[in-house]
Amino acid sequence: MTSVRVTALADEPVDSLVWRAVGESAGRVEAVLEANPGLAELGATLPEGTVVDVALPATPIPDAPLVQLWS
Repeated sequence: MTSVRVTALADEPVDSLVWRAVGESAGRVEAVLEANPGLAELGATLPEGTVVDVALPATPIPDAPLVQLWS
């Protein structure tokens, strides 16, 4: 499995970092937290400059149903 190293922006949540790296975050955040021990202990947002390994799976995760919050 291939991975990329992504550097967090100031106060960036993990799901935003994953989205920036692979274009989606559904189902991938848990894998990133498992692959980067201690990352969850940093809190809800990451300090600027935190380097995170994001795995790029060979098969994409199926699309989740779209939920529209505003019409």
